[in-house]
Amino acid sequence: MITRFSELIDEVLQSEPAKVAVAAAQDDAVLMACQMASEQGLASFTLFGDQAKIESAAAKAGVKLDGMKIIHEADDFRSAMRAVEYVSTGSASIVMKGMINTGDLLRAVLDKSVGLRTGRVLSHLAVFELAGFDRLIGVTDGGMNIAPTLAQKADIIQNAAAVFRHFGVDSVKVAVLAAVETVNADMPGTIDASALAKMADRGQLKGAIVDGPLALDNAVSEEAARHKGIISPVAGKADILLVPNIEVGNVLGKSLVYMAGGKIAGLIAGASKPVVVTSRADTPESKVISIAMASLCSRDKK
Repeated sequence: MITRFSELIDEVLQSEPAKVAVAAAQDDAVLMACQMASEQGLASFTLFGDQAKIESAAAKAGVKLDGMKIIHEADDFRSAMRAVEYVSTGSASIVMKGMINTGDLLRAVLDKSVGLRTGRVLSHLAVFELAGFDRLIGVTDGGMNIAPTLAQKADIIQNAAAVFRHFGVDSVKVAVLAAVETVNADMPGTIDASALAKMADRGQLKGAIVDGPLALDNAVSEEAARHKGIISPVAGKADILLVPNIEVGNVLGKSLVYMAGGKIAGLIAGASKPVVVTSRADTPESKVISIAMASLCSRDKK
């Protein structure tokens, strides 16, 4: 089981480098990440976008484009469509966002003719390596779905669990977060949490053990769960934290990075192939780990 990002990198290096299609690749920070990942043998890259702008951005960042193929497309949305089609036809296995609005990229990903639809909602998964934890911790969804419905939360769980199965976690433990551990009619998140736990019990959520509602302390600390008398296979042992809405996920994720010193990687799950969407605020290391995580998830499950 992969418990550290260094182990993730080592696992990815055991196979041929994944092929990544970068949409609107004229982004100096993204090009730097591509060069770093390429030099480490994690992936190879095909860059879609305005060739002159790509070359200019690379020169500005001191990036060598040796070994990277450029497919010229001046229009950003068209470059996204071509990058997605490149993946859907099997020429690459990962889509990566360059200098294009995330919404436009996802519109291409969901295109009926060339896209990567699966029928499930797309969702963002952030994965953290944290001091004091013997495992990677996932937080979802703090980046895409604003106020997901019960059905969407079920999809979000399945999307995240599929990623963690690539880490070698056979029975993924998912804590559905709320402020309290009891169902409260005035707190809709607790009702959804209870329903999701029951859905998992009935086999409606495959490959995941789900419990909730659970407050954050009882989801990640066995001592806190014991103190409150909570008996659960998930309490204190959660691999994935499902947040009730995007605000909670955004604040929790940034707190883990900026206040707890956590390392982060992320991707968009739910499409037939992984989609890498990094922030300019992410460190180069974080971007490379995100590419490595997508590379692992692009493989067929064992």
